[in-house]
Amino acid sequence: MATLGGLVVQGGQMLLVLLIAPLLTGLVRRVKAMLLRRRGPSVFQPYRDIARLLRKEAIVAEGASWLFRVAPYLVFASIWVAAAMVPTFATGLVFSWAADLIAIVGLLATARFFLALAGLDVGTSFGGIGSSRDMMIATLAESAMIMIVFTLSLLAGSTQLSSIATYMLAADVGLRVSLALALFGLVMVTIAENARIPVDNPATHLELTMVHEAMVLEYSGRHLAMIELAASLKLTLYVALIGCLFAPWGMATAGEGIAAYALGVAIFLVKLCVGGVLLAVFETSIAKMRVFRVPEFLGAALMLALLAVTLLFVSRSF
Repeated sequence: MATLGGLVVQGGQMLLVLLIAPLLTGLVRRVKAMLLRRRGPSVFQPYRDIARLLRKEAIVAEGASWLFRVAPYLVFASIWVAAAMVPTFATGLVFSWAADLIAIVGLLATARFFLALAGLDVGTSFGGIGSSRDMMIATLAESAMIMIVFTLSLLAGSTQLSSIATYMLAADVGLRVSLALALFGLVMVTIAENARIPVDNPATHLELTMVHEAMVLEYSGRHLAMIELAASLKLTLYVALIGCLFAPWGMATAGEGIAAYALGVAIFLVKLCVGGVLLAVFETSIAKMRVFRVPEFLGAALMLALLAVTLLFVSRSF
């Protein structure tokens, strides 16, 4: 019975991130519209968009291979599994042993790989430009992410998210410069990986600036619905990851009961709302940078992460 209950809670976490992901995207769009003094769409508009796309027929280019048809489902599955592995409202769940930072980075890299191949598959110029730009961003973003993983693993002695969250809740952690540097680096990686301003604008279709949208221009119908849902899941994953690593307060422990789980879900929703509002405020207050400036932005994130792991390694030797 205990194993069955653990599987139910784990399944509830998987379902939670899937259902809440479009709401986070809608919240960011709504707050941005309010800050720009526009009415804006409802926070539930992403649900309507996905439902409408699922009802439409998928139009496939004549020269597309089987990879073009399969890629949206592979991207969605990879990101959903990665998002479901991040502890949201509870730690120590049944599959917490698999919730490893390195595994999550690998799943995200797998999703990016298939999406870039799909952008190249049809042979359009926009798809090739978007794929090449995405790979350029990935070289620095993933390097910075690995350095952040090294920082947290040196501090907590593990790369498992549940272990790191438990360690961060300990009273003797205190304020550390290395953690602050890692947090700033992770925020910058989050902005780049989710194609947000100033790296990319998810609401534009300008040929000279778009990155993510260039790879998915040829998709429609249910294929585009899978990609849009995967993008929302990816944003939810990174916000949940920041909350789990640097603000794990309010998370329940496996076996504490329904009341503790309900409180953990409520606190997790508050964290998502705070993250969405901060992202909307940041995007509204800054302009999009040129594509050739993106390596400088991500290079700063890499240097922050490298400084964090170096400072922590040196301080541990004293």
